[in-house]
Amino acid sequence: MHSVRTIKKILTSAPTIEGAGVHLKRAFGYHQMPYLDPFLLLDDFHSTNPSDYLRGFPWHPHRGIETITYVLQGRVEHGDSLGNQGVISFGDVQWMTAGSGIIHQEMPKGREDGLMWGFQLWANLPASHKMMEPRYRGIKREQIPEIRLDTGVKIKLICGNVNNVRGPVQDIIIDPEYLDVTVPSKTEFTHHVQAGYTVFAYVIKGEAYFDLNKERAIGAENLVIFEHGDEVKISTEKEGARFLLISGRPLREPVAWRGPIVMNTQEELKIAFEEYERGTFLKHR
Repeated sequence: MHSVRTIKKILTSAPTIEGAGVHLKRAFGYHQMPYLDPFLLLDDFHSTNPSDYLRGFPWHPHRGIETITYVLQGRVEHGDSLGNQGVISFGDVQWMTAGSGIIHQEMPKGREDGLMWGFQLWANLPASHKMMEPRYRGIKREQIPEIRLDTGVKIKLICGNVNNVRGPVQDIIIDPEYLDVTVPSKTEFTHHVQAGYTVFAYVIKGEAYFDLNKERAIGAENLVIFEHGDEVKISTEKEGARFLLISGRPLREPVAWRGPIVMNTQEELKIAFEEYERGTFLKHR
């Protein structure tokens, strides 16, 4: 017998400014972290005004986390201290494991008409892997399977397993699932999730009901955090919906977080920032 998850909390994304002056919407961050372990932050950068995003995210460090960038429209030019450089184009994903430390930059460029739209998710690393060797994965849109269910539901499978198809991102410590789901109007979507894992959905377009009660249709730029269970049921009425559906195994470890660095203790944070100032931050070969 399956246990369908109910809604624990609904968060509305809030305007914020990051990097060198990028205007974005933060779906969750530092203050909501206890509800979303092992995830730390989700930003939605979506604008048709280049002055909102062109200043970008110049060179900055990360340690102790993974940053996952998913571009819907436009492109992001990037470079890092591992020697990687290139472009994350529309439909592409960059899954970067900072581990012991990486310095990188991300510069959004947008489409010819000015539209830039993408997401950045931060996932925590456990204490055992905080200082792992950094790694970088660039996944092109053609490498991401798109599954079409009999109901008309479309799923872009970045990470996880749907109908015995596995996403291209594998071997991640927190065992995440990252789906981009489109549900047509008057349709129900049922999806198995791991019991005990943190599960949330972020609405990109349209509106949907995210539990069986159907008390409230939840629209774009809202985040749904689910209660416990091993299944989610999401349904639509007059209009369809598109949303990110993300889950992962909680770490249940202490979090010491300052800016782009997330460790387990204040002492580890202090060491990281001292190393950055001294020029001994990078440990990778």
